[in-house]
Amino acid sequence: MAKKKKRGKVGYMISAVAEKFHLHPQTLRLYEREGLVTPSRSEGNTRLYTEEDLERLEVIVTLTRDLGVNLAGVEVVLNMRGKMEDLTGEMEDFVRFVNQELERMRDRSMQERFRTALVRVGPARPAGGPRTRAPGGEPEKAKAS
Repeated sequence: MAKKKKRGKVGYMISAVAEKFHLHPQTLRLYEREGLVTPSRSEGNTRLYTEEDLERLEVIVTLTRDLGVNLAGVEVVLNMRGKMEDLTGEMEDFVRFVNQELERMRDRSMQERFRTALVRVGPARPAGGPRTRAPGGEPEKAKAS
């Protein structure tokens, strides 16, 4: 396929794309007029098809040639695919948000359990140090070793 660069992007000329998909160039122009594909243009106004355009054309050709869908049906299918991709992105964002919130809740729950455990144990004191009160109410004296 002949490749042509446009502003750092690689694009395929209409003749190469027509050959790849076994289509007449007029068919590609029709798809463009119908809004099914929108190739970019070079400075000389030559159509340049990107990899994304080729993927979209693959779907269009499969729908029309293999499944017998007319162009109006192709438009509906492509629009639905776009909406599904948008919804998938939104769902992924929502799942990320829910997971973050669950993690925050787990952290808060762990902190609360830790605080509760500390309250049950009592105030911290040095290991082996005297208790504040001996059993019987009198302060305990440090043992001489």
